[in-house]
Amino acid sequence: MKFTDGNWLVKEGYTIHFPKIVYDTQIEEEAVTLYAPCKYINHRGDTLDGPLLTIKLTAPLKDVIRVETWHYQGERVKYPNFELSERLERLVVDESDELLTFNSGSMQVTINKENFAMIFENAVGELSVADGKSLAWIEAPNDTTYMRGQLKLGVGETLYGLGERFTPFVKNGQSVDIWNEDGGTSSEQSYKNIPFFLSNKGYGVFVNHPERVSFELGSELVSRSQWSVKGEKLDYYLINGPTPKEVISRYTALTGRPALPPSWSFGLWLSTSFTTDYNEETVTHFVDGMAARGIPLSVFHFDCFWMEGFEWTNFIWDKKNFPDPEGMLKRLKEKDLQICVWINPYIAQKSPLFKEAHEQGYLIKKTNGDTWQWDRWQAGMGIVDFTNPEAVIWYQNHLRRLVAMGVDSFKTDFGERIPLDVVYHDGSDPDKMHNYYAQLYNQVVFDLLIEEKGEKDAVVFARSATAGGQQYPVHWGGDCDSTYEAMAESLRGGLSLTTSGFGYWSHDIGGFENTASPDVFKRWTQFGLLSSHSRFHGSSSYRVPWNFDDEAVEVAKQFTEFKNRLMPYLYGEAVRNNQTGIPVMRSMHVEFPGDPLCDTLDRQYMLGCDILVAPIFNKEGLASYYLPKGKWTHLLTGVEKQGGSWIKEHYSYQSLPLFVRENSVVPFGADAFKPAYDYLDDVTLTIYHLDEGMTKEVPIYDQNGELAATFNLIKENERLAVTTTSDKPYHLHLISAENVKNSPNTVEKTASGVKIIDIIGDMTLDL
Repeated sequence: MKFTDGNWLVKEGYTIHFPKIVYDTQIEEEAVTLYAPCKYINHRGDTLDGPLLTIKLTAPLKDVIRVETWHYQGERVKYPNFELSERLERLVVDESDELLTFNSGSMQVTINKENFAMIFENAVGELSVADGKSLAWIEAPNDTTYMRGQLKLGVGETLYGLGERFTPFVKNGQSVDIWNEDGGTSSEQSYKNIPFFLSNKGYGVFVNHPERVSFELGSELVSRSQWSVKGEKLDYYLINGPTPKEVISRYTALTGRPALPPSWSFGLWLSTSFTTDYNEETVTHFVDGMAARGIPLSVFHFDCFWMEGFEWTNFIWDKKNFPDPEGMLKRLKEKDLQICVWINPYIAQKSPLFKEAHEQGYLIKKTNGDTWQWDRWQAGMGIVDFTNPEAVIWYQNHLRRLVAMGVDSFKTDFGERIPLDVVYHDGSDPDKMHNYYAQLYNQVVFDLLIEEKGEKDAVVFARSATAGGQQYPVHWGGDCDSTYEAMAESLRGGLSLTTSGFGYWSHDIGGFENTASPDVFKRWTQFGLLSSHSRFHGSSSYRVPWNFDDEAVEVAKQFTEFKNRLMPYLYGEAVRNNQTGIPVMRSMHVEFPGDPLCDTLDRQYMLGCDILVAPIFNKEGLASYYLPKGKWTHLLTGVEKQGGSWIKEHYSYQSLPLFVRENSVVPFGADAFKPAYDYLDDVTLTIYHLDEGMTKEVPIYDQNGELAATFNLIKENERLAVTTTSDKPYHLHLISAENVKNSPNTVEKTASGVKIIDIIGDMTLDL
């Protein structure tokens, strides 16, 4: 929300009240409360009227400061609110007549009492300043009020996040409303709006409001970030880094860490597509066609028309096309496949479930008590009220029946178009529920899968989300076109989402709307199979690779097999995400915050800590990418490049810029045909240029995310020592020009180095 008219004037009809001084303080063991009048107090008579802002500061986690500001504290509490994990820290306060100072971890807050300001610093230096205009109560037309927060932006400061946004990756200069909408991937609207942004100066801001939050990030005032909400209270958290990874880790500690997805979910998913005609024969033809062409398939997904049209959602298989659903699912699972089906939280009027849902009060109601309905997605549809515990049980029981048939996962589509002129069973505020509905929806489905499949085997494929939604992976990027432009905007959205605390992200390989050219499809296949999760899906045409050309089949086969072999590395990154909140797919800025050339990069990314991916976005096959300083090795060819420069070169469809940084050890598995296997069995540790004195620890996890074994590698005095807790054979692949001078094992020369095979236990090599 913008309140000013340029730099000097306030918009007509608005009055902005700022705190001028700190008149009084209240210091408790776990809180500091400031009483800040919006005028200077020159004599006792100035205390007779207001407004007076009450500002409460706490440390809910180490290195996190919460700033709550009220004008009036008499507003009734409205629900829902984000579920946060807080452990209030004890505050040691130093106060004088002019200043008040306290610390949370390595972050210090200094409050100027005489000329109101809050200065946030860490061990590296100043993070930001909230000066006298940084908190405000604003009177607007029609007796509406707003609360506004601001922070100063430094020279060269760049901001990221706010959820899955398809607009420019760096958010400076943008005005963004946190409001979930179904707008596709080509507009300023977003399915996943997260009121959190990250600064390259080493901090993040989380605005603790589920309702609409308006952000102006260097837009209304170019030297300030700004956020505002309706009402009489503003609540935000300033989160210290100093690195982006530390900010994201602390943010997800506050809002919830992502669950660990099952290993099978990292394999290739194939969909029926949306409006295409299909039945069991079609599905079997697709599955058998993938097998006949050697393309490993992990999951088959049934999109909307597994149910009859006009009846979504009825949870009933369309008997005309699927006369024996239990038998069909059994036959598919005998092919070693997991099964996903499409659902949404809406009940169409023609659905046999509508009458029951309406009569039992399971659907959101109008203010007059009628069931709220519209025709926008399905004719006469209502929306399930997940604030009603009985509606939750009813909805979950329908899913439970599908799981008993053989369904393993659900694509939780929609959840964005949630109306405001409604009443919820538990009295939730419609404005707050608009964005938060996605959280309840995905949680209800995810919890059911945990009950039925177990904690280690639960995964959804979700479109909508709000803060905390990262707890219920996986999310995909929504409806994109089948062009290079849409491919690039999808990646921008994904990097914005993972910068907002989401560990996993996927997209429709080849695009959703229309049909991609063979060229776009092959390049998107490379990109999709180098994302955390990979799915062929479209709207009006089948997305099986042979419908494009023979080379598309080879590209799909090559990169699916490669991803399966990369699973010991990917699953290790997933476990770390579960433990720390650091995303598996991440922007270059998150991994290389000290390199200013990485600040704006949005057409390449890091897949885990060590692997750089730069998809190709043109029919000429011209790659344009940046390698940070250091030695980089192409993962497929072994070609070495020195970083610190921008590179342009051509690639065939069998390759793309895919580089491993120096001082990395990447574990590769032995099974190219499925993503779920014993990653410790016959594992190859590929070593990329360890520096002298370098120590690396490589954990390998089992399918439950438990540590199976650890390899410790030390390079010292031209010797490489390997110790391990594993009792299984493993291999070492040294990527370098160095020769191995001694080895009791078989040594194979490779194009990029040497490979030592059949090692059991510890080993020392002279290099």
